[in-house]
Amino acid sequence: VQLQASGGGLVQPGGSLRLSCATSGRTFSSGAVAWFRQGPGKDREFVAAMRWPGVSTHYADSVKGRFTISRDNAKSAVYLQMNSLKLDDTAVYYCAAAPQRVILSAISTQSSYHYWGQGTLVTVSS
Repeated sequence: VQLQASGGGLVQPGGSLRLSCATSGRTFSSGAVAWFRQGPGKDREFVAAMRWPGVSTHYADSVKGRFTISRDNAKSAVYLQMNSLKLDDTAVYYCAAAPQRVILSAISTQSSYHYWGQGTLVTVSS
């Protein structure tokens, strides 16, 4: 499975961006996809995830209500819609995928995900 993240860029505080993650290779009847990010001088952290079957979404408290993760099966793509962006959202964003259903308690754990994209830079600045 290959993942290709795109859509990053420079945006002002309060603005919006939509990140895309194109997936290729195997598809899975059950699994999970997620977005993580790593800000300047910070560790990589969980942002959002989606599990299936029985689709459920999960968000870090810091982005809840502002970010939305979605999936387009026809396009084999995963998206992260980011609204009301803040300076602290500046980071390299990575998409990741797991070829099996991830239990809820591990949804934000990096080791749950086997496949990773290369990252796309989001800079929030005035």
